[in-house]
Amino acid sequence: MKLIIQTMLAAALITGCAKQEEAVNIQALNQQFIGAWNSKDSDKIISLLADDVNFLQGDQHLRGKSEVTDKWVKATLPSLSDLKTNVVSSAVDTQTAYEAGTFSVDVLPETAQQAKGYGEGNFILLWKKGADNVWKLSYAQLEDLPVQVKQ
Repeated sequence: MKLIIQTMLAAALITGCAKQEEAVNIQALNQQFIGAWNSKDSDKIISLLADDVNFLQGDQHLRGKSEVTDKWVKATLPSLSDLKTNVVSSAVDTQTAYEAGTFSVDVLPETAQQAKGYGEGNFILLWKKGADNVWKLSYAQLEDLPVQVKQ
């Protein structure tokens, strides 16, 4: 009996002294991303992407940092402003974190004759911690409604 108690105390001591990993602040990660998007800082956005990032929007599926950079970030960044999110669900652990909810964004006209638009829809942003302990955006999915003319 004494051996069992000593073993349990030793296990508790070892467990108690083990370094506990802190959960990431998912709100801070997403605010970095949204802040970079709203300030049109493509270099910052790209630096937050994982090498194997996936982006889904409608029937479009982009894979890898290069394709996501060219066909999502660089292609749409100039035409969007004032990105806002409303988080409905989030979770974190030591290796992954996500937020999901709704988003809204102003859609800038391509010509002076066109009206400004307003887009909205659902989003999920999934972050993963890399082997270097740096958190990167691994998966982004947008399901958007048709753009409306902004009043």
